Amino acid sequence: MGESTWTREGIDAAVREAAEGLGEGGVPVGAALEVGGVLVATGRNLRVQAGDPTAHGEIACLRAAGRRASYRDAVLYTTLAPCAMCAGAIIQFGIPLVVVGEERTFAGEAGLLRSRGVEVEVLDDRRCVDLMSRFQREHPGVWAEDIGEAPPRP
Repeated sequence: MGESTWTREGIDAAVREAAEGLGEGGVPVGAALEVGGVLVATGRNLRVQAGDPTAHGEIACLRAAGRRASYRDAVLYTTLAPCAMCAGAIIQFGIPLVVVGEERTFAGEAGLLRSRGVEVEVLDDRRCVDLMSRFQREHPGVWAEDIGEAPPRP
């Protein structure tokens, strides 16, 4: 890939979105999109708040960015490794670089992204790990629902 670089501003914006989502009772996944080095959109997982099963953080961010002819100069930041649905959107639009806050609490589809030529950089950001660990501990049923797994048994 070579030309794209990431910024602290991008991951910080994604973390702010994740924290806001947690404060609203939602899944704490935030995302931000830079195009040509300019932050153009942010979003957070709104599945709980909006009752929308497709409202993951990356998807909400892409919706907020609006229609674009090309994502060739884009960097997508996400606090958590993308799931299959979000990875599909990244591949579909040809986003060349994804900066992931953490993949400890959910491995996601980094391998799929890499197999399709997407550069993936994992930061192992403690803020991201802490937000998701807390959420998974406090809301295991909602977390299972978010990633398409059966809820834990009581």
